[in-house]
Amino acid sequence: MVQNSGHQQKLSAAGLIVTLGIIYGDIGTSPLYVFKSIINHKVITEQLVYGAISCVFWTLTLQTTFKYVFLTLRADNRGEGGIFSLFALIRRYVKWIYIPAIIGAAMLLADGMITPPISVSSAIEGLGGVKGLEKIIVPGNNLTVGIVIGIISLIFFFQRFGTKIVGFAFGPIMVVWFSMIFLLGFFQVVEHTEILKSFNPYYAYDLLTNYPQGFWLLGAVFLCTTGAEALYSDLGHCGRKNIQVSWMFVKLALVMNYMGQGAWLIQHIGQPMDGLNPFYEIMPHWFLLIGIGVATVAAIIASQALISGSFTLINEAISLNFWPRVTVKFPTDQKGQIYIPSLNFILWIGCITMCLFFRKSEHMEAAYGFSIIITMIMTTILMNFYLLNVRRWGHAIVAFIIFIFSVVEISFFVANVVKIKESYITFVFSLSMILVMLVWHRARKIANRYLDFVKLGTYLEQLATLSADKDVPKYATHLVYLTKANNHREIEHRIIDSILNKKPKRADIYWFIHIDRTDSPYGMSYSIRELIDDKVMRVDFKLGFRIQPRVNVLFKKVMQELNECQELGIYSKYESLKQKDFHADITYVIIESFFSIENELSLKEDFIMDLYFNIKNFAQSDQKAFGLDNDMTIVEHVPLIIKANENLPLKRTYEH
Repeated sequence: MVQNSGHQQKLSAAGLIVTLGIIYGDIGTSPLYVFKSIINHKVITEQLVYGAISCVFWTLTLQTTFKYVFLTLRADNRGEGGIFSLFALIRRYVKWIYIPAIIGAAMLLADGMITPPISVSSAIEGLGGVKGLEKIIVPGNNLTVGIVIGIISLIFFFQRFGTKIVGFAFGPIMVVWFSMIFLLGFFQVVEHTEILKSFNPYYAYDLLTNYPQGFWLLGAVFLCTTGAEALYSDLGHCGRKNIQVSWMFVKLALVMNYMGQGAWLIQHIGQPMDGLNPFYEIMPHWFLLIGIGVATVAAIIASQALISGSFTLINEAISLNFWPRVTVKFPTDQKGQIYIPSLNFILWIGCITMCLFFRKSEHMEAAYGFSIIITMIMTTILMNFYLLNVRRWGHAIVAFIIFIFSVVEISFFVANVVKIKESYITFVFSLSMILVMLVWHRARKIANRYLDFVKLGTYLEQLATLSADKDVPKYATHLVYLTKANNHREIEHRIIDSILNKKPKRADIYWFIHIDRTDSPYGMSYSIRELIDDKVMRVDFKLGFRIQPRVNVLFKKVMQELNECQELGIYSKYESLKQKDFHADITYVIIESFFSIENELSLKEDFIMDLYFNIKNFAQSDQKAFGLDNDMTIVEHVPLIIKANENLPLKRTYEH
């Protein structure tokens, strides 16, 4: 179970190093491919070089620094960040806000399919510049693709063991990486200081308006900020102050390296740049092998961070009823570190498909960025309502901020739209993720809307009578049902039917457990109502959306506390067990629904429910999802009749 050990991480040297290792992998490795993508198949001109650097600098300033580091990090949910944390803060204000949250999350998952291949491929392809390897390591050949696939496969294989063992090294390695790219750029800039004038935003304007098809270069420029969303998603692991302070060092290193690549390019005015990567060209030849090694490790760290972020995202989606319940494991005792086998397999297949389909990092660059710009637009929509409804900022100020972001992001979106043709694989994956989330969310709403609740008070006397009736065989000492009823005065009719009308279930105490998902990420509390003294009890758990609902563990903890306080007679009836661990005879009853053929729904709702139950076949059972032991749990299957046709044209005939 994930325990929260303090949401806001304090500013410290150790915290800064950990932050560098956790959240900057994606954006930190962007110098590997950004300039290569911008200048590919173009003749170098001053307008292109100065304009490209200016675009990159102001993109990092407006989009990453101002939007994410300065503004979005303030939208913390008890110290946690990410698109679902932001959604949890504002969902009570806007009913339809789940739609941009779902779209943004799905696109973020699609980004997890292409970031590992493009980062690792860009690093490995650099080996082609090493003397003796230029004919062996060729972008797109079987050996290069095989090495990339091998590295990515190992990354996914080791997810099951967690990253605690090697995680402590991520920070120092990224310190080495950022120091390296800073120095590589610095030595070039010192020799060609005229490159500093590219800070002037005029050069960006000139490139976008006067250079042939200059506006469409924004699709390549955008790659410099694709990892900005991770700064917000990993807020809970690092803390706002550590991110804001470390970003100053990271941005300095990134900008210096981009300017260093530009300084090198200025020396090659009039030359075509086909197949050359300025990132490796600014390295001294004797340092090339070392630099490629550091770049490869940095790419692996970037991949690891993105995969871990995807696990966290799906875990939150499960808790918020956006995703079917799947197996979630905790490979270490480190806070927030989880492993989802099914998602790990899906992402691995996706990454391998990308490697085999695109083969070269150059081709991946053409497809990269479309998904993440949509995520950023969705975050902007959510931030609009957060600033208005939670922070209560003035409408004029919010409108101005959102307008600036909208102009920037819509420009990037338009420039990236042309990538749909190249990125249709990730686009199809994103749409499938959106479909699953929307269907799961809407189907749960439909099913809950038609759940048949009854007044519990009407049946309390019958429950007490059944509990005292010695003629009925005893079913369990403690009989436990999970209820969806938010009101403690109500209960599902199917639960009452299970106790009283099927095979009567006599128990000493009947327990009804309700789980309420709170907007707080790691909150854990419970309350108890005694509806009939020592006979009928209701327990309400309030769990944060990042907490696993392991009912068996939670409920035993509650019973143990009641036993120690002697509030109920729930102690063990067996003398030999009294001196040992706490023991109680508990039986859980899980009621699982199947779609009844008697349902008559609209065409739209019938389609949604049909898909929902088909998806549910691949999901984890409620028994496993709630952490219930097989030998303590009974599963009953009942039809989910949402709206039956009561006017059946059935007629009686008489035989003469």
